[in-house]
Amino acid sequence: MYYLNKEIETLDRIFDQNKRAGYLRLDLNENPGGLPQEFISEVLKDVTPEFVSQYPETLEFTETLAKFLGTDIEHICLVNGSSEGIRNIIEAFTSPGGKIVGVTPSYAMFEVYAKMYGRTFLPVSYTENLEMPVERIIENLTPEVELLILVNPNNPMGNVYSEEEFAAIIQAAKEQEITVLVDEAYVYFYPNTFIDYALTREHIFVTRTFSKLFSLAGCRLGYVTGWPEGIKMVQKLCTPHNVNAFAMKFVKAILETDGMLDDLIRRQREGKEYLAASLAEHGYQFNAKEGNFIFIRPKTDAGILVQRMKSEKKILIKTYKGIGELGTCLRVTTGETCHMKQFLDALYELEGGESA
Repeated sequence: MYYLNKEIETLDRIFDQNKRAGYLRLDLNENPGGLPQEFISEVLKDVTPEFVSQYPETLEFTETLAKFLGTDIEHICLVNGSSEGIRNIIEAFTSPGGKIVGVTPSYAMFEVYAKMYGRTFLPVSYTENLEMPVERIIENLTPEVELLILVNPNNPMGNVYSEEEFAAIIQAAKEQEITVLVDEAYVYFYPNTFIDYALTREHIFVTRTFSKLFSLAGCRLGYVTGWPEGIKMVQKLCTPHNVNAFAMKFVKAILETDGMLDDLIRRQREGKEYLAASLAEHGYQFNAKEGNFIFIRPKTDAGILVQRMKSEKKILIKTYKGIGELGTCLRVTTGETCHMKQFLDALYELEGGESA
């Protein structure tokens, strides 16, 4: 008898098939400028036919990453972008019909993976002024919940948790025996990390990706940190040779190049500060919390503006609905100052003929 998993049959997915070459890409939280071309050329100089033809070898890179994190390789699982790690954690640490708590809006794949495996996703909504009181999260942590997903900072809202707030959430989850997953895809845009919890306690994972600040979305590489026995369970669900040799080569070079990571952070921060200052000067309402993204309330129709940005200015951005007092607004990836100026010039021209 032919069989089709009903969870997959009814699963709603969106697959991006757009051609984005030649556009300023401010729609998917990538680094719009990428890594310096001279750095890329230098890293690729010693790539040989053997390097390309063999399966990736992960031990040396994992040791380098462990040293950078101040831990050992038993606390790390390399994954094909942090999305693979998130999927594996949901599959391994929740049961069919089991409950998963997560804030909303957030990274869409949390809920997609929950539905994919027949889990029940329980969303915790933001307040009207775009805040997330920790009490809203804690009150949903009942004995039936198996996994809590947090994001630090959260995409797309940009909110973060203080040390005291996070400790309270962790304590509540421990009392109910709930595994905690903290996704830190955007942590390099914000100085406070909770990775020490994952490295020193059980039933806490932190996932990270090299797609954002490290500018390697095209190579697909991320990692999960957690207690050794938990990491073993995540690894069991990974496909063989699941990570990219080029990505590991680039990340290793970034980590070993003095000042490069700090320079990437500085450039991103300066660009976002320039963007926010100019928007304020021109009378725009916006939400610019942590992360490499920003919500902007336009002065004209958001949907039409997104289309005009694409067709007239070759700039890709998105719209979001229901963002508190901002209503339907623009969602824009931030980047270096030159790219922010290009976006602002286009925005001001399309909305009123001004310039940045």
